[in-house]
Amino acid sequence: MTHASEQTPAAARTPEAQATRILPVTPIPPVPPVPPAAPVTAVTAVAKPSPVRPVPPVAPVPPSLEDRATGALVGAAVGDALGGPVEGRTPEEIVKRHGGRVAGIVGPFHDDWRTARPLAPYHKGDGHVTDDTLMTHALVRVYEAVRDHLDAYDIADHLVPDLIGTPRWIPELEAEALPVQRIFLAEKWIVARLHYGHADPREAGVGNIVNCGAAMYMAPVGIVNAGNPDRAYAEALDIAGAHQSSYGREAAGVFAAAVAAAFIPDATPSSVVVQALRLAKDGTRAAIEAVCEAASSVTDPAAAPAPLRAAVAPFDTVGPDYRNPSLGARRPSRLHAIEELPIALGMLLIGGGDFRSTVLGSVNYGRDCDSIATMSGALVGALRGAAAVPEEWSTEVARASRLDLQAPGAALATVAREVFTRDRARARTHEQAFTAISAIPAMTEAVGR
Repeated sequence: MTHASEQTPAAARTPEAQATRILPVTPIPPVPPVPPAAPVTAVTAVAKPSPVRPVPPVAPVPPSLEDRATGALVGAAVGDALGGPVEGRTPEEIVKRHGGRVAGIVGPFHDDWRTARPLAPYHKGDGHVTDDTLMTHALVRVYEAVRDHLDAYDIADHLVPDLIGTPRWIPELEAEALPVQRIFLAEKWIVARLHYGHADPREAGVGNIVNCGAAMYMAPVGIVNAGNPDRAYAEALDIAGAHQSSYGREAAGVFAAAVAAAFIPDATPSSVVVQALRLAKDGTRAAIEAVCEAASSVTDPAAAPAPLRAAVAPFDTVGPDYRNPSLGARRPSRLHAIEELPIALGMLLIGGGDFRSTVLGSVNYGRDCDSIATMSGALVGALRGAAAVPEEWSTEVARASRLDLQAPGAALATVAREVFTRDRARARTHEQAFTAISAIPAMTEAVGR
């Protein structure tokens, strides 16, 4: 295979203005209120009918922080489990194997999954989550331990010991094992560089393959920084420095920012994408822009794979054959982007905030669809809360994977409240210090007296 040719991204434009041009207005429809039933009273011959008064509309109660946090993490896990069985496949292969588009939890792609390459011995399917969810829950546990903002050193001090020191149930192995025995090579890199190589955590990601490995588990960063996309972006970039470089690290920051933006009151799929475009840099921004422009003309998720793939192809280094990457695949570049995040955002727009449409669109896209569905599922859950995730899916995934899908969201929401309290105290301290400093006369004024 030859090197993938470098593509020059579109010229930079004002994010808000550009997003307005390419993004459809897709507000999340509120649940219509049910008017109270009129009381039954006796009617006499002399009774006069009461005037009919319109029932004032009742505004739907927006999801709470806890509800959104739980929705984001449950949505991510369910998307992961739905996408796992068809990961790496084309839309055509998916339809051939399942007699149509995947519409829910399905079994492994191969009946002889224990030996069938290239995924053996992993049992992908039947409601089993993959390493996306294992890594997401591991990061939640780091937040529970630190109970504050994280940096790359926390990955070395807490995440790595969790991966190599505590056996956990691994659904795809159907056994208890150390998480490091399941995670992909790009995630094993963290252990090799930080535990064995003693690399500076802020630079440990340099040299790793550039993929979605860091981005796929960054939803917790967006939850802890709920409503503050800028802070989520900066924190995820710091954390991801221990894992990734280049556009893989950039995608981690943008995905965390998108999750944080989904917590903003009255947020919509379009407003989430606007925030992502505002913060994204280089090829990542260009790829998101191209995919979302293509998504603006698609109304049916079933018709989305071809136009969205065509839009992201110039920025994707893997190439058309996902199982046979190009020679230039997954190498650092300012002109390229991972495929998963732009596609997840495009599916979010097409689905309009509906979990089934958004996540099933992501699953049936194929390629790295478990990570695409993990991201899009997290975004819908953050926008609409846990009730947005079909209960029959979340219940079965929890049972099949032997995971409590509710507890991580509740725990992380508690941490987010604690961190916000600390942030306010830190901001007041800074305000007092700066006010005192700014009250001191400038040097030029003092010299002139």
